[in-house]
Amino acid sequence: MTPQAWLTIAVTGAMVAAMVRNLAAPDMVLLAGLAILLATGVLTPPEAFAGFSNTGMLTIAVLFVVSAGVQRTGGLDFVVTRVLGHPRSAAGAHLRMMVPVATISAFMNNTPVVAMMLPIVSDWSRRIGISPGKLFIPLSYASIVGGSCTIIGTATNLVVLGLTQNRLPHLRVGMFEIAQLGLPVMLSTILYTLVCSRWLLPSRGGATPSAFEQAREYTVSMHVLSDSPLVGLTIEEAGLRHLRGLFLIEIQRADSEIRPAPGPDVRLHANDLLLFAGVIDSVVELQQIRGLVPADEGQANRVEPRPNRRLVEAVVATQSELIGQTVREARFRTHYNAAIIAVHRQGQRVRSKVGDIELSAGDTLLLAASPNFADLYRDDPTFALVSEVQNSQPRRHERSWISMSLLAIMVGLSAAGVFPLLTAALVAAGLMIVTRCLTADEARRSVDLRVLLTIAAAFAVGEALRKTGAAGILAQFVVAGAAPFGAVGLLSGIYVTTVLLSSVITTNAAAVLMFPIAYAATQTAGFDFKPFMFSLMLAASANFMTPIGYQTNLMVYGPGRYRFADFTRFGLPLQVVVGVVTIATASMLWL
Repeated sequence: MTPQAWLTIAVTGAMVAAMVRNLAAPDMVLLAGLAILLATGVLTPPEAFAGFSNTGMLTIAVLFVVSAGVQRTGGLDFVVTRVLGHPRSAAGAHLRMMVPVATISAFMNNTPVVAMMLPIVSDWSRRIGISPGKLFIPLSYASIVGGSCTIIGTATNLVVLGLTQNRLPHLRVGMFEIAQLGLPVMLSTILYTLVCSRWLLPSRGGATPSAFEQAREYTVSMHVLSDSPLVGLTIEEAGLRHLRGLFLIEIQRADSEIRPAPGPDVRLHANDLLLFAGVIDSVVELQQIRGLVPADEGQANRVEPRPNRRLVEAVVATQSELIGQTVREARFRTHYNAAIIAVHRQGQRVRSKVGDIELSAGDTLLLAASPNFADLYRDDPTFALVSEVQNSQPRRHERSWISMSLLAIMVGLSAAGVFPLLTAALVAAGLMIVTRCLTADEARRSVDLRVLLTIAAAFAVGEALRKTGAAGILAQFVVAGAAPFGAVGLLSGIYVTTVLLSSVITTNAAAVLMFPIAYAATQTAGFDFKPFMFSLMLAASANFMTPIGYQTNLMVYGPGRYRFADFTRFGLPLQVVVGVVTIATASMLWL
């Protein structure tokens, strides 16, 4: 190998070691490695920065905006309430999530599937009290193996099919023919996750409220609107039973009947008043439920139109003019253009009617306010501290049909081949803003720059391995060693080598590198190429051992607060299971 090839291998090894030891964030590690390869001349500037204009990376950036539009309007809330539901265990959560995600990924590119599901699964994890660390890796893996069930499931499948038909133009491959391998792989992946996730996945990400959160509990009254979809549902069915850190204290009926400590089977009526006690994050979740509004909604609407409101926490200062006055006497809404929803006092929830509460120094007020309230009153002597509650704006449920229609149009245009996915996503993202499903500022904030930097840098590192010949030499060496062991040995060698390559370079690059080697080896040995073709497709895509090997792994890496070793610990045994299933099934069917 050339000196540049050895240098590329050394830099790649150092990056992997740095991420394994969690020395820095993955985007910083990969960018540092990219800088070294650029400075030493291994990569030219156009090669180093080609990943930043890569269609896949740009598509992910735009899909963040589309996903944000769907989330802000609550377009996929039915997925949480109906499909995902309220499982009682992590295994139940994995089953409810992985089956539909894998099914969708069989017919739709798995990158947008993960982009759409990430915020939904994040919210769902809080609702059911399960750490995101237990869910995000299975989300990525389900999308990967789902794509192995059809020829159109992943771009890698189409790349390998195109290369094959170029060499064997008369070969016909049905859309579902690969499912003979893909379905066993998908089922074994789900079964492995159900059995092993309890011990091998981290409980990182904090699904339970911290001591500080628990110290800031509020009592909040919520009104069930007369046209609410919750009317007629039980508390359990409405999703109000398992909200993290939140308890339904009582229900006040419109006919003045009071139901204290209602059970999960109690049905909700129109105009019910629900009294909740809980931490601030759970109060935010209540704001997002369709058909449920704060009891003083009329007052809050005079503060700011509902879609623009934010929840703000403000602590009454020691010398505040509010001390000793009731909320009603202080005319808070008139003076501050904000409505007090609840009051927290010295570690205790204040259950009095909000208007009758006499304010004291140190009281924490939960406010429904305009977006600029925190900026206007952060230095006001009335308040010792003012902070906006993150992601507290209510959903724009009235526009959910628009966001879902745009999502369906995007998927349809892409699947039908009318537009490339990037073009369809750009159109959908633009229309999300035009139709006010989200604002331009929300669109900008929705793009996760760390994910994009990681993916773009990973493309460049993979290009360095390909350009210097390091990847190709490794592939030829392994396949040559496996060839003397017959068809099964050759199949195993091609599979293992492709998996190793796709762990450090992109899946498409690994498939392109391995294809001529695999094709030449099978033709020399006189074997049918079809089982090798399918195995190559699965090996290139089924990457579980590292976060950098597949872009959906990169997408969940940061949000799940994972470490590099988390993927290896959970993914390496799965990689062995999937490899055995793939090779054994292909051998029984074709060899």
